[in-house]
Amino acid sequence: MANKPLSPPMPWMARLQIALLIGVTDAARRKDGTVNRCLLSIVEPKTSANPKPVSGVCTSDVTIDQTRKLWIRIFAPSDPVKDEKLPIVIHFHGGGFTFFSPATGPYDVFGRRICREIRAVVLSVNYRLAPEHKYPAPYDDGIDVLRFLDSDGLSSVGILSGLDLDFGSCFLTGDSAGGNIIHHVTRRWAASVDSWEKVRIKGIVALQPYFGSEERTEAELRLEGVPVVSMARADWGWKAFLPEGANRNHEAAHGFGDAAEKLEEAFPPAMVVIGGYDPLQDLQKRYYEMLKARGKVARLLEYSDAIHGFYVFPEFVQSGQVIEEIKAFIREQRSL
Repeated sequence: MANKPLSPPMPWMARLQIALLIGVTDAARRKDGTVNRCLLSIVEPKTSANPKPVSGVCTSDVTIDQTRKLWIRIFAPSDPVKDEKLPIVIHFHGGGFTFFSPATGPYDVFGRRICREIRAVVLSVNYRLAPEHKYPAPYDDGIDVLRFLDSDGLSSVGILSGLDLDFGSCFLTGDSAGGNIIHHVTRRWAASVDSWEKVRIKGIVALQPYFGSEERTEAELRLEGVPVVSMARADWGWKAFLPEGANRNHEAAHGFGDAAEKLEEAFPPAMVVIGGYDPLQDLQKRYYEMLKARGKVARLLEYSDAIHGFYVFPEFVQSGQVIEEIKAFIREQRSL
């Protein structure tokens, strides 16, 4: 039987964008463990916020803490509907904890699609990046974004005027490193659930979450050479993010302290998305199984011909499919 090819058929536009992003990040990664931010500022494809409607969506950037450059890009429907309460989707982008922002081209497109197709207000988080800001910086930033929402921080945002936001229907979504971040941020929220005035997390969507282990998995060995993820890139990202002296057995890398650790009672239902061409899929399945073993409601979606990061490229058929699944998940959790 012939071996499975190391790349599924890919639309040429997606292939071109992926090659550009990987080329840029590979060039910016230095051997000494630092990142050439100057190079990134020149060549990384970025999109500015636009408060004017574009295909039914307005965007605006809001600063939460200027000292650490913590800000969010808000995506809002431009056509308010009477008596419509809009769920809030807080998204954390991928990039191995070290790259990208809500302004990076594909993430701006992704935020617009979620906003338009799900009818939600989307907040895409610009958290601090490693190696300049190691663990637990993005987790701290995530909680501070939720506190900002809880304290009416959005009340003066112009593009939200006329919209009714449902703070009791917040959903955290995250892809790759962002999928790791939402797990840890949600645990912190759940551990102090009684201290929140307005924000209620009804569910999380972990899109190919970035977890790690010191032992190589079967998929990591079998899929070396596929697009986007390589073990060299993944290992570099963990070294950049984890505390000095820590390895991939650190709880940040696998989501839990030890095998017997319980999960907070208020931790909400989860949807975990994996792809057949993603070397990290075994660790993502393990995460799903750990949620189930701790009595949590969890759903696993597998796209057998999907590469890591497929959801941010509209050219992939599976990208539209996963947005429909997110829409159904949000509708279901809001109805409970």
